[in-house]
Amino acid sequence: MDPITLGANELATQIKNGSVSAEGYVAKILDRIKKVENSIHSYISLNDRAVDEARRIDKMVKNGERMGRLAGVPIAVKDNICTRGLRTTCASKMLEDYVPPYNATVIDRLQQEGAIILGKANLDEFAMGSTTEFSSFGPTRNPWDVNRVPGGSSGGSAASLAAAEATLALGSDTGGSIRCPASFCSVVGLKPTYGLVSRFGLVSFANSLELIGPMGRSASDVALMLSCIAGRDSMDHTTLDVDSMDYTAKIKQGIKGVKIGIVKEMISDDVDDVVAKSVHEAANKLESLDASIEEISINSLQYALASYYTIAMAEVSSNLARYDGVRYGLHMNPEGFAWNAYYTKARSNFGSEVKRRIMIGTYVLSSGYYGKYYLKAQQIRTLMRQELAGIFKKLDLLIAPTMPVMPFKIGEKIDEPLKMYMADIDTVIANLTGIPAISVPCTFKDNLPIGLQIMGNHLSEELLLRAAYAFEQVNDVKKVVEV
Repeated sequence: MDPITLGANELATQIKNGSVSAEGYVAKILDRIKKVENSIHSYISLNDRAVDEARRIDKMVKNGERMGRLAGVPIAVKDNICTRGLRTTCASKMLEDYVPPYNATVIDRLQQEGAIILGKANLDEFAMGSTTEFSSFGPTRNPWDVNRVPGGSSGGSAASLAAAEATLALGSDTGGSIRCPASFCSVVGLKPTYGLVSRFGLVSFANSLELIGPMGRSASDVALMLSCIAGRDSMDHTTLDVDSMDYTAKIKQGIKGVKIGIVKEMISDDVDDVVAKSVHEAANKLESLDASIEEISINSLQYALASYYTIAMAEVSSNLARYDGVRYGLHMNPEGFAWNAYYTKARSNFGSEVKRRIMIGTYVLSSGYYGKYYLKAQQIRTLMRQELAGIFKKLDLLIAPTMPVMPFKIGEKIDEPLKMYMADIDTVIANLTGIPAISVPCTFKDNLPIGLQIMGNHLSEELLLRAAYAFEQVNDVKKVVEV
């Protein structure tokens, strides 16, 4: 095994016992980035203090100081998560030069555990997209096939892991933005229960749907990272009143007796045959681990996509109203502008997909349409929560494809937004209902990855990670491009 593909726990252990130098390891990762970034483009910005931070970790080891659980582990951070002193752009011209004066809570918690922020990963502008093509800094490419998309919006985070440009990564998930690129890049990505991980410092897109989550090359790495970032936060009133816990403690306990449902509607005619087949094969492997499997239906799923995009776009319209060139966003010289002309010019710095979502969101919130669209979508959301609550009284977990299609070519769907939105059909229900969901590598077809999605009841992350880990033990799949 090439040393730059070490798992996070193994790497941190070797750094703490002195057998691996944090400085040397970070230097190797930076060399790797120099080698592959021209073809992958995982990052928007790199942290020029990363090597100095690694030296500090080595000094602490030498002095026998107490070290955190992620000592010296290099992490890629999605560029919509605030990092003090390090540019945070949201992949938008609006925030091209924005340097936050504070850290997101998750960044503080990772750094308290000794993690090293390697850089800011590329994304779809303001996290709006499923391909990482809608970035003002250019698209990220899939490391398994650079002519294809890596998924989105956390595409840079997932690609950095698959290309061995980071050991762990942070993403954000509003409708599948962690799980989609995890599936397309053959890595593991977890969307936690809404409120388990602090959203303080995450640049707002759709507040009631979005959250921050961990990404890694294994379930155990994701469990370790979640252990470091989860728990209540006084800076975020949406966090749940739950204590942090060690999600690695019971990860090897297996899934004997666990009741799992295959969601019938998520393996429909709209799903690629090879994807549907891979999920059924995965179900057989889970059954071989003494879990029980049955097919189930979620009747309200037919309304999920329409409800999701109605709610998400309405919240986009409200959240992005602040970027007017006066309060937030790109400031221009106001000389010679009437107020409305200045405002229009400033707002023109949004990309095409962001503009589309703002306009749709404004429409569904407008007088005469609020009840017809937005209110109805919220009512359907409540019905989904109630239906899932009933299902989870009988079953422990649900499985389905993460994505209904294989990774497609760059540019293939960029001018067909409705087809692009349809790719989120299997992921949005977790965001609408607030339940946790994880994507774990399932198989490859024609050297392209397919991901398996596992969903659980609220705060069932420990069981989700156990299931993902157990599946990994009987399903050896490549998770990093040869280095």
